Amino acid sequence: MIQIQLSNLTLVLGARRIFENLNWEIQRGQKIGLIGPNGAGKSSLFKLIEGEYAPELGGSVTRARAITTGYLPQHPELNPTLTAFESALAGNPRMAELHIELEQVESSLGNPEIYGNEKRLQNALEKQSSLLEEYRQWGGDAYPARVRELLLGLGLAQSELTKPLSVLSGGQKKLVGLARLILLNPDVLLLDEPDNHLDLPGKIFLEKLIREYPGSIVLISHDRYLLDAAVTQIAELEDGRLTVFEGDYSSYMADKALRLTRQEELFRAQQHEITRLAEAIKRFAIWGKVYDNEKFAAKAKTMQKRLDKMEKIEKPVTERRRMELKLGGWRGSNKVLELAHVAKSFGEKRVFSNLNQTIWHGERVGLIGANGSGKSVLLKMILGQETPEHGEIKLGPSISIGHYSQEHETLDFDQKVVEAVRHAGRMNEGKATAFLLHYLFTYKQVTQKIGELSGGERSRLQLALLVLSGANFLLLDEPTNNLDIASAEVLEQALEDFEGTVLVISHDRYFLDRTVERLLCIEEGDLVESLGGYSDYLEKKSFIR
Repeated sequence: MIQIQLSNLTLVLGARRIFENLNWEIQRGQKIGLIGPNGAGKSSLFKLIEGEYAPELGGSVTRARAITTGYLPQHPELNPTLTAFESALAGNPRMAELHIELEQVESSLGNPEIYGNEKRLQNALEKQSSLLEEYRQWGGDAYPARVRELLLGLGLAQSELTKPLSVLSGGQKKLVGLARLILLNPDVLLLDEPDNHLDLPGKIFLEKLIREYPGSIVLISHDRYLLDAAVTQIAELEDGRLTVFEGDYSSYMADKALRLTRQEELFRAQQHEITRLAEAIKRFAIWGKVYDNEKFAAKAKTMQKRLDKMEKIEKPVTERRRMELKLGGWRGSNKVLELAHVAKSFGEKRVFSNLNQTIWHGERVGLIGANGSGKSVLLKMILGQETPEHGEIKLGPSISIGHYSQEHETLDFDQKVVEAVRHAGRMNEGKATAFLLHYLFTYKQVTQKIGELSGGERSRLQLALLVLSGANFLLLDEPTNNLDIASAEVLEQALEDFEGTVLVISHDRYFLDRTVERLLCIEEGDLVESLGGYSDYLEKKSFIR
């Protein structure tokens, strides 16, 4: 059954045509991953479905009768005065209505005009039974416990449930927004990067939710592992066109490569046929004039009509422009970092007890752990922004650190993009502009303030500044969070070619598998080592269990 149908949709924002004559069907029970480069129009497509944008030039969005949708934007707007738990609970207004209606019915049963009238009493009891049945379907008295379990499963800490949303991070607010939608149980869920800011347990929990959700789900995500684990169809939005592939992300990659190869073959064959026809048309036209022969001229016209009616196969784009990222680095000290009996507390909360670990030159080390386990605290101690309570953190004598911050704190949002590069690279404006073009910035963006950039653009700028730093020890905090898949792949290759050493915090399991050679997992204030990538770590944990 088709739940939502998009027909001949065209969207123009400002002077830019995002897509044209786009057609798509969302069918009952589908779990779809919507992918494409940053700026392709994925979020705009959701806004068209939700009615925030109006289709242009006669396009339409048609919903099946009584279909309900739930939309999670990248930055949900919630009442900041409510706590996380209150906000999630209030996300289902029907439960509040049921409480009121049940109280009213129960009160009416004590009214002599009701219990003294058999017909009215019967109607009241039937209404009470109907309301109680609906109340039970929503979870009944166990509903608050279900809300709490969902919030904790998605990654909020117990202590964060009672905090007002105004003091929570953007990622934590997004988790609350996601919980509100799931509790409403709409027929179609539209989720815009629901996995951003989730830790590894939260991502596993989300995968299970998506797979088991009774309705349809369309999610925008750059997490290739999630797309492999949870979706059964990939919809790729690229160059203003939507192409649907059956299967998960890995199947899509294989299928797309085959399609491009086949299209390249068909394009070349057609171009050969077009060249042959054009030469024949030219030849017959010349013969018609030279010999004054109508048959030759008529044949040329017939062949021209055939050529004009031919449905042209487009030349496939097999290589697209990507960010150019080359991390230089240099060898430096053999022993890059040493943690010796490191302990850290905040008040009564013990974060680390007795950390002992060494990172050597050339290693790619992943740092994982649940949100709040202390990953960012450890990075801050290595950077000298926090001081260990006990123990010592030693850097090699010829180690230069380059830091990538998850929330882009290393950037000055009031500074212009070109000025940041000029200062970091000690270059003139022309060279700085040329340098930024390699990182997919436009001439217009180069002169903008950093605060006006999108999350993905700020991420690319941070990577550009890392290159200019010439650091040989990279501390990376969630570097793929705002990158599209193509840019994440460029980063993976750049880290593989990097001469120096890498310590990276990441919840991107696909990235960890492709990048790191060992993992350090923070468990109960200690660092537990696991050789290999994330899949190796998961296999060991499953075996231990």
